Amino acid sequence: MRIFSLQGVFRRMAVGGAVVALVAAVFGGPRPALAQTAASSVNDVPATAGGPIRLRQPQQPVAPSAAAVDRAAAAAAATATAEDTLPRYVPGEFEVYLQRLLGDKNMRRFGADLLIDSPPDRQAPQEAEPPVPPDYKVSSGDELTVAFWGAVDADLRLTVDRAGRINIPRVGSVQVAGLPLAEIGPAIDKQARKVFKNYELSVSLGQLRHVRVFVTGFALRPGAYTVSSLATLSSVLFTRAGGPSASGSFRDIELRRGGRTVAHLDLYDLMLFGRRDADQSVQADDVIHVGPVGRQVALIGSVNKAAIFELRQAETVADVVRMGGGFNAVADRSRVALERLSERNDRRVRQLALPEDAGAVLDAGDVVRAFSAIDAVLPQERNYKRVRVEGEVLHPGTFILPPDTTLTDAVKAAGGLTKSAYIFGTEFIRESVRQTQQVNYERALRDVELEISKRATTTTARTAEEATAQTAQQIASERLLSRLREARPTGRIVLQLAPDAKELPSLALEEGDRLVIPAAPTAVGVFGSVFNAGSYIYSRQSKVEDYLRLAGNSTRSADRESIFVVRANGSVVSAQQDKGSWFGIGASRIEDVPALAGDTVFVPEEANKTTFLQAAKDWTQVLYQLGLGLASIKLIVP
Repeated sequence: MRIFSLQGVFRRMAVGGAVVALVAAVFGGPRPALAQTAASSVNDVPATAGGPIRLRQPQQPVAPSAAAVDRAAAAAAATATAEDTLPRYVPGEFEVYLQRLLGDKNMRRFGADLLIDSPPDRQAPQEAEPPVPPDYKVSSGDELTVAFWGAVDADLRLTVDRAGRINIPRVGSVQVAGLPLAEIGPAIDKQARKVFKNYELSVSLGQLRHVRVFVTGFALRPGAYTVSSLATLSSVLFTRAGGPSASGSFRDIELRRGGRTVAHLDLYDLMLFGRRDADQSVQADDVIHVGPVGRQVALIGSVNKAAIFELRQAETVADVVRMGGGFNAVADRSRVALERLSERNDRRVRQLALPEDAGAVLDAGDVVRAFSAIDAVLPQERNYKRVRVEGEVLHPGTFILPPDTTLTDAVKAAGGLTKSAYIFGTEFIRESVRQTQQVNYERALRDVELEISKRATTTTARTAEEATAQTAQQIASERLLSRLREARPTGRIVLQLAPDAKELPSLALEEGDRLVIPAAPTAVGVFGSVFNAGSYIYSRQSKVEDYLRLAGNSTRSADRESIFVVRANGSVVSAQQDKGSWFGIGASRIEDVPALAGDTVFVPEEANKTTFLQAAKDWTQVLYQLGLGLASIKLIVP
C-alpha cells in the first residue's frame, strides 16, 4: 500500500521528466509516452552521459483501418476497369483519306506516334518520381526528411501541415510552405540555432504531395486526374489524358490557373526543337485545355519525315518542308507539287518552283509532294555513261564516258584494238534491250503454251497407234516448253557489219552497255542432227555444205529444209529465207552459202509435219532474233 500511495504521489507530482524517469527506474515500468509539446525535455535527453541529444520522430498519422484499405482497393479496381474501356487514338478523316490515296497505313499526323496504343497510366501516384529541382516550392502535404548530426542526433520525416508548417521536437514550428526547397534548410537552421549548437543539418524532399488537375477540350480522355506535384503539362496530357484526340490540336494547348492562362504550349516546339519553356509544372485545380485542330496539310515524297502537319496562321510551304526535316538526299529541290482539295473540280494539282514559291501559304487539306531526282530517267544526251569494254583491247575494264560517247570512243578509251581483234564478231549487250526482249519472249512463250494446250485438248485419237503418237507428241511438247522456259534473252544487239570490217559503227552508248570484242575465230561449228557434231578448222572459200560433209552430213531424221547458220555477229541465215537475197550472196540453197569464221551450223530434227512440233522447230530462229544467244540454241536444239 505504501508503494502504491507513493506512485500516486509521483503521478500527481509529475511536473518534470526526471521524476517520471526516476519512477520508471525504481519500479521497472515502461517510460511513459508524453505529448510532443510536453515531453521535449524527456525525449531529448542523451542516451549516455555526454552523448548527443536524440530527437524522437513525432507521432505519425494513424494507419488506415482494414475496411478503409478494402474500400480504396475496390475504388482502384473500379477505376482500372473503367480505364480499360477508355477509347484509344482513332485517325481523323484526313488521315484516312491520305492512307487510301497513298496505300500507306503508316501515314499519320505528326505526333501521333506518341498517342497510339498508349494506355492511361494508372500507377502515376506510385511511379518513380523525377529528381526534384532546387526551385521546387514546398506546399501542404509534402514530406520533408530532416537529419541532424553532431551535438544533436535525429532522422525525422515531417509532413507539411495545412498551415504550411512542420513541427520539430524541441525546436518548434517552422513555416516552410511557399519556400523553394533550397531555402528550407536555412529556415530550419535559423530556428534550431536558438536551441542547439555544434550540429550539422540536411534537408531533402521525401514523399511528394498529389494534386488534382482537370483536362478539358479536345483531349482523347478528358477528365479530372490526381497527379504528382512534379507533373508537368505535357506529362499529364500524354500519360493520363491520352493526348489530343483526332480533332484536337497539338499546337493550341493552354494551362489555366485561377481563371487566367499562365502557359501556352505548342507541342511542335517540343517535338521538333526540344524546347520545353512552356511545359510548366501543374498545381492544384489547374485546367489543361486542348483546343480544336487547326489547318492540316500533308507532306509526302522525298522528305525525311512524311506526315500530316498542323499549321498556324501564315505558315508556308517552306515551313512545312522544315517541319518534315527538309528534303532527303535524293530529292529534287527545285520544285514540289501541290494538290489542293479546294480545286478538286478544276486543275487540282499544280507545280511550285523553289525557292520562288516557297512562301506560298497553304490551305487546309493541301498535299505537298516532293519529287525524287532519281526516279525520272534523264535524257541520254545529258547522262555520263558507265560502259564495260572486254576482250581484244589494250586496257579492258569499266569506264565512265561523256554523254555523247559512241562505240568507237569506248574502244579508244580502252586503249584501242589488239592485232587479234575480230570486229565482225563483236558482242554488244544493252540492258534496256534485254528487258524488252524478256517481255516479248515471255509473251511469245505464253502463246506457244496456249497453242500446245489447245492441240492437246482438241485432238482425238481413234486408234491405239494414234493415242501412242499423241502421247509421244505431248511429251515432246512438254520437253520443248521446259527448255524454252530455261532460256533467257541476253540483250545482244546485232551489229550489221561486213565480215572484213575494221571498225565499229558510230552508235551512241547507254548506261550499263557492255562491249565484248573476241579474237579472230579459227573454227566453224556443226551441231544438231548430224553424225559427228563438233567444231572444224575454218578455211577460206568453204561453204556450209563443206562443213556438213566434215560432220558426216545430216542423219536420216534431219530436216534439211530447216538448216540455219548463226553468224559470229549474231545474225541468222536459214533455209527459210529468200535464197540468200538478204545477204545478197546469190546462193540458191543454204548449203551453198559461204561459211565465215565463227559460224555455227544447226541441223534440226525432222518432226511430224501434221503436228505443232513442225512449226516449233522454227523457234530456234525466233530465239536468236530475240537475242538469247548461242548457248540457248544449244540448250533447245538436240
